[in-house]
Amino acid sequence: MTQVVEVKRGFVDLPHGQTHYRTAGSGPALLAIHASPGSSRQLLGLIRDLADGATVYAPDTPGNGDSTALFDREPTIQELAEAELRFMDVMGLDKVDLYGSHTGAAIAGELAILAPDRINKVVFDGLSWLTPDELEDILANYAFPFVPDQDGSYLVRLFQFCRDQYLFFPWYKHVRANRRDGSLGSPQDLHAWALEVMKASETYHLNYRAAFKYDAKPRLPLITVPALAIAGENDPLFDITAELTKLIPNARFEGMPRFDAPTFGADRKAKITGFFAQTVAA
Repeated sequence: MTQVVEVKRGFVDLPHGQTHYRTAGSGPALLAIHASPGSSRQLLGLIRDLADGATVYAPDTPGNGDSTALFDREPTIQELAEAELRFMDVMGLDKVDLYGSHTGAAIAGELAILAPDRINKVVFDGLSWLTPDELEDILANYAFPFVPDQDGSYLVRLFQFCRDQYLFFPWYKHVRANRRDGSLGSPQDLHAWALEVMKASETYHLNYRAAFKYDAKPRLPLITVPALAIAGENDPLFDITAELTKLIPNARFEGMPRFDAPTFGADRKAKITGFFAQTVAA
């Protein structure tokens, strides 16, 4: 019988408030930054997969999950990266391997620019860049606060927001051309994801919008640490990730199977751990 890796949870105090994190494993420090919307709970599978060779730290980014928001305004990706650096300081993490998914990948990129001497190497799991027309449409429709109401209708809207991200991209375009090629999450996965968004229903959108506005193209060439970019075959960011990887001086792109493929987890683990091992050896 396979033993399940225990993932522990904790809080640390940062200048802006408390940050919640998940951690597991032993070995070199690995900082993992999750996608929007949600929290580090989305990375449980990754944390467990990588914990046999690293001590994985996965904070909820400010204003998501159980972490306090940075401000009562929308932060920039650079400000979110600064918050991750403060988390490293408080946790006593002098130098880390770095992983970021979608919004987390943008934050990871800025962290690598901000403190290259603190980062061994970085894995980007889905990079993004929007044209002006795409950005205008996304900002007008994609992510807004779910303000509690007395009849609970905000909970229905929040659940549908999470569910429809499995089915469409963008989630609000319910037409055949925008159908995603993948399966709907299990009821348990949907419940868990919606619960994490619910915890931060009035702040989750701030980091999301910062990521949409982030202009990655002039920033990625500034990354000097070794980098690997990956994306699942049915990730809406697959093509743009492959394109943006070319802008990073010391980087390569590797595709992965579909998210719902039986081999997805094992393939992702092999790519990430292989990359970390190769760069350490070099």
